[in-house]
Amino acid sequence: MVSLSRALVLAIVQLGDPAILKVLAKTAVVTLLVFAAGGTALYVALDSAIGTAFGIEAAGLGALAAAVATVLAAWFLIRVVALFVLQFFVEDVVRAVEEHHYPQAAANARRIGFGEELGHALRSLGRTLVANALALPVAGLLLFTGVGAAAVFLVVNALLVGRELHDAVWLPHRAHAAEAAPIGGATRFLLGAVVVALLAIPFLNLLAPILGAASATHLVHRAREKGPHA
Repeated sequence: MVSLSRALVLAIVQLGDPAILKVLAKTAVVTLLVFAAGGTALYVALDSAIGTAFGIEAAGLGALAAAVATVLAAWFLIRVVALFVLQFFVEDVVRAVEEHHYPQAAANARRIGFGEELGHALRSLGRTLVANALALPVAGLLLFTGVGAAAVFLVVNALLVGRELHDAVWLPHRAHAAEAAPIGGATRFLLGAVVVALLAIPFLNLLAPILGAASATHLVHRAREKGPHA
């Protein structure tokens, strides 16, 4: 089986592929539009509320408050939104990698319809929100440690992201529901941890899901060639 480091190198090398660049552009634009729409709605609400409470001369504070709130929301929610958006485009990333490196697998892949994609994306979003909400009290108790809270969220989201990326590649090729996952939990976790770490870095956070999906494609197909958990 190809190692995680090798899978990441192969993913980086293919970033110049037009198909990959197209997905990157779409995910970046849609992700930014989501935050722009949220920030605009927040501005309208705050501007109206402040203007009503303090008079028209203070209404401009709504813009400042909305800008600060949007930046904070982007900092904390970018990974959730970016991964949710990627659910609709991840098939394009996987297909580009498969057609270049695993043409036989690409020819045999099952097409997933929009309804199934939407359902998967919503379930993924739900798991992410619930898991992070459950982790929040634990992280709060570890705030005094300096790194404890960040470590909790890293572990939780690494598990979630690793699973989502693995399934995005594997499910179109799975023969039956009982078929064992091609790569083990440890590899999925490490893949998720790398992606989550990149999601915390400005600008790279838009690239991280693409690299994750491409790397997962290499990991899954090389593992399928050797057998489950090879």
